Amino acid sequence: MMGLGMMLSMLFWIIVIGFAIYGFIMLIAKPFENRNNKPESLLKERFARGEISEDEYKEKRRVLRE
Repeated sequence: MMGLGMMLSMLFWIIVIGFAIYGFIMLIAKPFENRNNKPESLLKERFARGEISEDEYKEKRRVLRE
């Protein structure tokens, strides 16, 4: 019975440490997410809000991708 308790305890701590590592990685990776595509995402938002027409959207997207 003592062996089962130790195994469950070890499994618990492995899970806790795994979640802690995952959370730390997500905190660090978040600021770098979508950094290269920021202008294009802003352009998509402007198009979705109706601030620019479809032709303007396509032209500006083409310019950004060059």
